[in-house]
Amino acid sequence: MPRREAKNVTGITRLKDIPYHDAWVGFSCVKCGHRNVLKIGLELLTPDGAYENSRWKCEKCGYVHSKESNLPREFKNWEEKYREADSLTAKRFWQGFFRIATERPDSYWKQCNVCRRVLPQTAFDKHFGWGPLERQMECRGCKAAINAKLNPLRTKEQLHESSLKRRVADLLLEGESEKISHEDIFRMFDSKCFKTGANLDIKNRSTWEIDHILPSKYLYPLTKNNACLLSADANGNKAEKWPSEFYTNGELVKLAKITGANIKLLSSKKPIINTSINVNASVTRYLNTRERSNLEKRVDELKKLLEDYNLVDKLSINNKRMLGYIN
Repeated sequence: MPRREAKNVTGITRLKDIPYHDAWVGFSCVKCGHRNVLKIGLELLTPDGAYENSRWKCEKCGYVHSKESNLPREFKNWEEKYREADSLTAKRFWQGFFRIATERPDSYWKQCNVCRRVLPQTAFDKHFGWGPLERQMECRGCKAAINAKLNPLRTKEQLHESSLKRRVADLLLEGESEKISHEDIFRMFDSKCFKTGANLDIKNRSTWEIDHILPSKYLYPLTKNNACLLSADANGNKAEKWPSEFYTNGELVKLAKITGANIKLLSSKKPIINTSINVNASVTRYLNTRERSNLEKRVDELKKLLEDYNLVDKLSINNKRMLGYIN
C-alpha cells in the first residue's frame, strides 16, 4: 500500500532543494580567518584521506587549503622555511588541520532544510539511520518553531503520553532506587557538570541535578551506577533521552568508567526497557493509593505501561487475575 502523502499544517515548509542527509565540513581560512563551509556529501572523510586529496578553497580570499600549499605570509611568527609546503612543520600542520575538521562525526556540519543555514551537526537532534550524521532534517530552532504550531493541534492524549509513562514509571520504581549521597556524586564528577564541564556549587541546589543516565521512563531506578551530575540547563536538554542520543561516544566511555555503568547498554542505539525490576512488588506499591485517588484511571495507566513494555508475562497469577488478564 503506498504511503499516504504527508499534509503540512504548520505553515512552515521544508525546502525541496536541500539534500538534507549531506554532511558538510567547516573550517576557518588560515590566511584571512573567514569561516567556510563545504559540502562533502553522503560519505564522511577520513583525516588521512582529507589530507592526501582535499583542496579546500576559501570563498573570500581564494586561498587553497591543501598539503601542497605553502602556509601564508600571515604566519609572521613562523620562519619562512617552516611555512614551505614540503617542510615537516607544514606537513604536520596540514595533517592537524584536516584532522580537526574530519576526525569525528561531531566535527561535521549539516544544512537545515527549513531555514537553509549550515550549522554544526550538534544543532540537530539525533535520528538514527538518517544519513552519515544520523541527524534530523531541521535544526533545533526550526523544530521548536514547528512544534510551537503542532503542539496545539495534537490531542491531549498525544501530548501527555510521554509524561504519563514517566510518571507511572517513577511510581513503579518507588522502593527500587538507592539513597544517593550528593557529596559522593560531587566527588565522583569533580564538582563539574559532566556534559559541559562547568563548575557546580553543591550549596546552590537550583543550579544542578542528579540525572538518571538510563531514564526512569524505561524503568531504570536511580542508583550510584546510574547517576550523573549535570547542570540544571544540561539536565533540561537531556530530559528523557537515551544516553546515546545525548552523549558522544567519548563521553559514554568516560561515563562508564566513572560510574561503572554497562557501556554496551549506554551505547545502544535504541532504548532498552529494564525488565529486571521486581514487577509484582512495583505493582503492589503502585496500587497502594490514597482513598481519594482515581483508582480506575490508575489501573488503566498501569496496564497501558505494562502492555507497552511487554511486562504482562512477568506478573504473578494473582496480579494477572486482579488486573483482568486472566479469569
